[in-house]
Amino acid sequence: MPSRRVYFCTLLAFFGTLSYSEVCSLRTAFRHSAVLDAHGKYRLRWRYDERTITFEAEVETKGYIGFGLSPNGAMALSDIVIGGVEKGKPYLQDYFADPGRKVHRDVEQNYKLEYGMENHTHTVLAFSRDLHTCDKNDKDITENTVRVIWAYHSDDVGPSGPKYHGVNRGRKSLRLLNPTSTVSIPSETPFFDLKNLNVPVPSKDTTYWCQLFRIPEVPKKHHIIRVEPLIQTGHENLVHHILLYQCDSKLNESELDFGHECYHPNMPDSFLTCETVIFAWAIGGEGLTYPQHVGLSIGTLIDPVYVLMEIHYDNPTFQQGVTDSSGLKFFYSPELRRYDAGVIETGVWVSLYHMLPPGLHEYTSEGHCTQECLQESLDHEMPSGVRVFAVLMHSHLAGRAIRTRHFRDREELQPLAQDDEFDFNFQEFQYLKEERLVLPGDNLITECKYSTKGRSNMTWGGLTTRDEMCLSYLLYYPRINLARCESLPEINGQLKFIGVKDIQVPVTTWPFIIKSPRKYSNLTFTEAMDRFKWSKKRGKAFNEMVLRLPVNVRCSKWGQEEWSIQGVIVSPPEIKSAATPTLAPCSTASELHRGGAVLTTLCFVFSVSTWISLWL
Repeated sequence: MPSRRVYFCTLLAFFGTLSYSEVCSLRTAFRHSAVLDAHGKYRLRWRYDERTITFEAEVETKGYIGFGLSPNGAMALSDIVIGGVEKGKPYLQDYFADPGRKVHRDVEQNYKLEYGMENHTHTVLAFSRDLHTCDKNDKDITENTVRVIWAYHSDDVGPSGPKYHGVNRGRKSLRLLNPTSTVSIPSETPFFDLKNLNVPVPSKDTTYWCQLFRIPEVPKKHHIIRVEPLIQTGHENLVHHILLYQCDSKLNESELDFGHECYHPNMPDSFLTCETVIFAWAIGGEGLTYPQHVGLSIGTLIDPVYVLMEIHYDNPTFQQGVTDSSGLKFFYSPELRRYDAGVIETGVWVSLYHMLPPGLHEYTSEGHCTQECLQESLDHEMPSGVRVFAVLMHSHLAGRAIRTRHFRDREELQPLAQDDEFDFNFQEFQYLKEERLVLPGDNLITECKYSTKGRSNMTWGGLTTRDEMCLSYLLYYPRINLARCESLPEINGQLKFIGVKDIQVPVTTWPFIIKSPRKYSNLTFTEAMDRFKWSKKRGKAFNEMVLRLPVNVRCSKWGQEEWSIQGVIVSPPEIKSAATPTLAPCSTASELHRGGAVLTTLCFVFSVSTWISLWL
């Protein structure tokens, strides 16, 4: 008996205008997919090349389908396409929304209909466009995060235009051009789960929950080849990120499977031995598949035996009575890859010394993985350098853009990773198109751009989602003894900016206390910063000053050991030349439609009982 896919392709070729091979090649070429709504009624698939992108939407409706690219997730100023199948004939129109959210038909029709079909319950529509159309009403599609908006209606578009979709709408952030791993995981691959069990989530806005686990014993070295998040259904917005740390191999097993709030005075001392990040996941991200030549090693003397899983729960509405059982799934194999993978945490060391003034449209922070740290660690561990293959960039609510910059001999190379449309609710590893060699003496800067408009007090570096972070997690090989390569701006210059002359010594409290001038006397430095009368002009001047300040180097090994450069004060690097921005090529509307007629298919008229799934 033929497979569902073969049966479907045969029927489509029979009822439509396409050949069997054309139908199958069109529908099997999609490498990316996402479910856009919570109920599985709107599914999106896509593929792209250097110039064009093709989408296929499958929606549970017999009316029109709406799809759009938004600058911020709202309707205003969105690039929209609307189409459907009416009386067996597919249709498609290019629209845009003005600042008042009114939808207009675009004069330049830059979306191309590929095919459309319909049965008694679903409509499928495929369409394509150039990544860059040079139409002011179209949004360029880049490697940045894209806010996709969607809608549908039970009726097709009428003479007066599309009817209002009502509640059948939504948004989802995606990285449409994020390269994906081509490595497939065999179905029989063994796996293990590390999951919390009914953790009571406190009714407060931020909780960091830590739990100790033992990695399952294996008789010899194995490689973890894929990691997937296991987020409890309904908790997709509660679980903000998960970090997995390697702990001391001599841990007391009586503390296993024991959970407690992290960074708490009463937490177990054993938590303090867990310093080395070996995996990171953040909200919106999917699983990570390691390249075919790289794996995360388990089973040797230097590999993790005990791990600490840290979950950040974000509960801004103070829900009560919530329990969570989220965690991670690990696929592993005895077939060893050539290299062991490692993770380096780079960026701004999480501290109150990282501060953002209120009311600013833009503020920039820089976290330095200094040439001094990379020189010492790589010279000792791997003089030929390491190769980065993926990057997870991490920030909180004020974050607007992040990039991981790379410098060699005072000249800037192209960024390791970049997202100029960062979305706090969507943070995942970016696979690099090409692995990047990092050499001794190179310099890495994690640059974060924030907006503090609407805030009346300082925003501090810290753990809650209302605090800020500026981090990049670099996945690389071969593994070396470097866990953190970060920096912190020197505090004295920041205090001098607001007029602080002296602090109380010895320092016995945190945050420390100001001694003079009188207007700040006996205030903590955080209170003094909040009392200062900030303005846009002063905030901009403060930002420019901070970027020139010397930085405190953080250069940590695995566990609690440090490289000798740790704690040394160095100046930011002097840059001889910046990287040349990659300019987007433009095309014209006429070029988009060259090269053949639009492919169409006729409508399916099957009963519900004979419906064949179009999501193959």
